[in-house]
Amino acid sequence: MASVTYENVTKKFGESFAVNNLSLSVADREFLVLVGPSGCGKTTALRLLAGLEQVTSGDIRIGERVVNDVAPKDRDIAMVFQSYALYPHLSVFNNMGFSLKVGKVPKAEIKRRVEEAAKSLEIFDLLERKPRQLSGGQRQRVALGRAIVRQPKVFLFDEPLSNLDAKLRVAMRAEISKLHQRLQTTFVYVTHDQTEAMTMGTRIAVMNHGRLQQIDTPQNLYDLPDNQFVAGFIGSPAMNFFNAELKSDAGKLSLVAPEFTLNIPAARAAQYKAHAGRKVVFGIRPENIHDPEFLPPNIQAEKIHAAVEITELLGSEILLHLLSGAQTCVARVDPRSKMRLGQRVQVALDMEKFHLFDTATGQAIR
Repeated sequence: MASVTYENVTKKFGESFAVNNLSLSVADREFLVLVGPSGCGKTTALRLLAGLEQVTSGDIRIGERVVNDVAPKDRDIAMVFQSYALYPHLSVFNNMGFSLKVGKVPKAEIKRRVEEAAKSLEIFDLLERKPRQLSGGQRQRVALGRAIVRQPKVFLFDEPLSNLDAKLRVAMRAEISKLHQRLQTTFVYVTHDQTEAMTMGTRIAVMNHGRLQQIDTPQNLYDLPDNQFVAGFIGSPAMNFFNAELKSDAGKLSLVAPEFTLNIPAARAAQYKAHAGRKVVFGIRPENIHDPEFLPPNIQAEKIHAAVEITELLGSEILLHLLSGAQTCVARVDPRSKMRLGQRVQVALDMEKFHLFDTATGQAIR
């Protein structure tokens, strides 16, 4: 087992930064997820760790060993790709054991490792089949098994569930999480899907434009985003944002926008008094916008007027796409709500659960 450390790691392609001064540490046996939009540098960061790309500057350590100039095969890592990359002419058994055979591991040991991994992944009865005889989920399990039998210090996953359908992705998320608990090995997992990140990671590193934006536990990223990008990326549907001005009148603070004026509760006003008079970005998550008829107890709510443009009925909840003035937003409301397409409505905002961001830098205002 081993920790992983990036120390001021930069990777350039020509004059473009794919990874820009990345510093982070992954603890031994941790499940770290690198997440961000396409082109943010997360896959490049993983490939640098795997040795599939060369570092432009900085150091990467696996344990205490700097691996910048170590060949991929000597880094004691195993990688699972988006593509299953199975040999079509080999059986499941031979696909899983291929790297061990190349490494001249004794046949008895190959058989033991492959059968043990196959049992844990529930593909033992598929060992004699060829990849073409398997479903997508089964092929992904074979790819996982191929990595497991190597018994590496670090497992690397590059969007391994992207080719699966929605139901199978949910099932495989759980399988990989259980696998981590069972193996107690360091996992570094890359995905663009923030739901995968939130449900699987011990910690999540959010990247954008090659830079690390924030690294923290899933709950802290959700509750305390460092900037507007993280706030908008973590959570589904995404956080709603409104341009507003923070105003003080007779000691009371309010948020004033063309669409509304919202009073800030006294319990939260103290932290923002020093920022009175500033233009800010007001952020609130869809789950904190309610139908007033089904308002949860003990909420300090402020109401705004809006028109319902789209409704998404999901059974356990309703997503309302609203237009307030010229601003669109999304509310996640009680499934009993009678708000429907085309109606003019009032919705209630939970003013104990909003966020403010600097308009110039995007940084959170605490």
